[in-house]
Amino acid sequence: MFGEMDMSKMAEMVKDLQSKAKEIEEQSKNVTMTAKAGGGMVEVTANGANEIIDITIDDSLLDDKSSLQILLISAINDVLKMVEDNKKSQAMGIMGGLNPFGMK
Repeated sequence: MFGEMDMSKMAEMVKDLQSKAKEIEEQSKNVTMTAKAGGGMVEVTANGANEIIDITIDDSLLDDKSSLQILLISAINDVLKMVEDNKKSQAMGIMGGLNPFGMK
């Protein structure tokens, strides 16, 4: 089915992928992304490892619990989507140069 696919080359490619994935995972901890909600009244910053590392809340929201909750949920969801999209982009970058089946 795969013609003359060399299994040792395939194993080597898998090792390379694993190595690159670990490297990107380590680097992602240094990448930060920030999402804003409510015109910047709430800002949530996360790193590439899906960890929330900072939250900034405008003082005017401290007396409006309901609005604060809505804006926090929105900003958190947005920043986590940004992190996920970044991970997908990096994964596609890794896979882009690989051709496991030797097709041209």
